[in-house]
Amino acid sequence: MRLTHLSIRRFRNLGVQELDVPPEGVALVGENAQGKSNFLESIYYLETFRSFRGARDDQLIGFGEEVFRVAGRLTPPGAGVPVEVTAAFQKRGKRKKVTVDGAEPDRLSDGLGRLAAVVFSPADVAIINEGPSGRRRFLDIVLSLNAPGYLRSIQRYRQVLQQRNAALNKGLAPAMVHLWDDPLARAGAEVTAHRARWLDAVGPAFSDYYAEVSGGPGASLDYRSNPTLPDGVPAVDTVVEAFREALLRSAERERRVGTTVVGPHRDDVGVSVTGDRELDVRDFGSGGQRRTAALALRLVEAATIREARGQEPIVLMDDVFAELDEGRSERILGLIEREETGQVILTAPKDSDVRVRRDALPRWGIRAGLIET
Repeated sequence: MRLTHLSIRRFRNLGVQELDVPPEGVALVGENAQGKSNFLESIYYLETFRSFRGARDDQLIGFGEEVFRVAGRLTPPGAGVPVEVTAAFQKRGKRKKVTVDGAEPDRLSDGLGRLAAVVFSPADVAIINEGPSGRRRFLDIVLSLNAPGYLRSIQRYRQVLQQRNAALNKGLAPAMVHLWDDPLARAGAEVTAHRARWLDAVGPAFSDYYAEVSGGPGASLDYRSNPTLPDGVPAVDTVVEAFREALLRSAERERRVGTTVVGPHRDDVGVSVTGDRELDVRDFGSGGQRRTAALALRLVEAATIREARGQEPIVLMDDVFAELDEGRSERILGLIEREETGQVILTAPKDSDVRVRRDALPRWGIRAGLIET
């Protein structure tokens, strides 16, 4: 897919604009705080219907406005039929509306993933630096968009978890709480199995990407499931049984704290540099190592899109070289140029900072949210 037209209405500071996007992509050049990241955010919103920067929908509406709307025309290679995806949010009533070719999907989730885009941003380092919830969120987004059945599994798990936590919070009898154990274990086992399979599959590529960008040793991904499971990819029935046993063992603690303390909502992903000894990047890695690990995660996300959807991802790059040293910058530049990527849409503060497809990308400017094509 290529994004060939973007219509923006009152998204952050971008006002009202109609933009024809070149097939190869574009470099948006402008000073800081003019709206460059907002532009990429508006595009990626059409992929997940949420902000990649973690903002609430009501925070995406332009100042003093009541509604924002973003629409994108996606054109497949060759003579394929274009697809129009729109997303709008109204502050009053907190109503979100999504359409695909003018029709609302039965469920919001049915409209996800039409853009096939991946975002590279300096803010990605938060995936490594912050707590487990950010890494779980990364897993949930990648797998919901690219692993058939995962979104249904995680939604079912969250529904059952909410019911079980309500029973614990109300202090209901243990028998009433344990009624939820089996459905929670089964839904949770499916989530865990999906995560374990993906991390096992992309581990070698992650290590290779990390090594190439760092110019040193590789790195590993370690799935830290809760409950703890054997190494590798366990069978779903094995996970179900381990989950049931863990729920029974934790029953007294859960009664005290009023919430479920085991399950994939407590999982984490460890990232370690390999070499003479393994070094946990989050706890002991340098800033450069953490940024490299975050870049490697985005690169395996792009590779996952390529394999799962059979198309080249649209690459969105938000001043991605800003916090990398010269060596890492040159290596990531070579890697991205070599990888099979589709349309590239990037931002940079100066024309000289445009490094990916330097001579191939048309230049746009931006000032106070107004894009000049």
